[in-house]
Order: sequence, then structure tokens, then C-alpha cells
Amino acid sequence: MATGSTSTNPVPRGIHHLKLPVTDLERSARWYGKVLGAHRLTELDHRRPDGALFAVILDVPGLGTRLELRLDPDTATALDGYDFLTLAVNDRTALDRWTAHLDALDVPHSPPVVALVGWLLVVPDPDGLRLRLYTAAPHGLDPAQIEYDSPWLSTGPAPESKPGR
Repeated sequence: MATGSTSTNPVPRGIHHLKLPVTDLERSARWYGKVLGAHRLTELDHRRPDGALFAVILDVPGLGTRLELRLDPDTATALDGYDFLTLAVNDRTALDRWTAHLDALDVPHSPPVVALVGWLLVVPDPDGLRLRLYTAAPHGLDPAQIEYDSPWLSTGPAPESKPGR
């Protein structure tokens, strides 16, 4: 048994939905529709008592849960460049199909990146949040080929140098 767990710990059923902050609901809903084939579930639109729309719910093929786009410009702006969601694709061939799909839509994206285990494709959404497509099949390349310095592969902040270290 894992440390800290007991047989009486509650267990979630799974992910209910994912929520992403956006600056423009309609623009983002169109983008996710175009890029991922998502469709809006208008019956689940979230409105304030005054009727103002503050969130939309999308059904995204293959995601396994719904995606909520929440109007929150401050948070969306603060997260610009953050890679918030990584979707699995089978292999490099599948990743190349995504590249062709995005090119046909004229959607900006990274080149295929040699990541830690597999190949990675990064697609910034309209607010700069980075959607990632990562191969389930490992690339099998030598670790020396990992593109740590790629602007598309987030490795976190560099450690601060401390005196005496």
C-alpha cells in the first residue's frame, strides 16, 4: 500500500471536466472547434442571473471529458505561454498528421520536438496557452538528443545560483 493511503480513502470517479481561462469565449470556442473538432454544448452555457455569458462547455472528440472555457481575462493573460494540457497521440506518424492538419488550417505550432520520452508538438491557443500533443510511443532516441533548449519544451525555471553551492 502506498505511503499515506488507507483503504478508507475516498476515490474520485475520474475527471468531471477541465476548465481553461480565456479572454474571449466566442473566439476560443471557434478555435477549439476548428483545431480539435470540439462542438459547443449550448444547453450548458453558463450565464449569470443578468444573462451575461461567463463560460461555455465543449465536447472534444477523444478527450474523455468536457472542456469548459471560462471568461477570465486576467488569469488567461497571466498564463500566456503555459502548457496547460497534453493530449496523447499514438506515434510520430500521428503527430505528423496533426502537423498537416494544423498547417492546412494555418494554425501556428512548433516543429516536432524531441521531448523526454516521445515526440511533442505544441499549439498555442488564441490566448497563448499551449496545447501539447505528445506521442504515446517513445521516440527511442539517445537522451543527448532531447531538445532541452527548445523554446517549446518547458523545463521550468533555471535553478538560482546560491553562494556556497
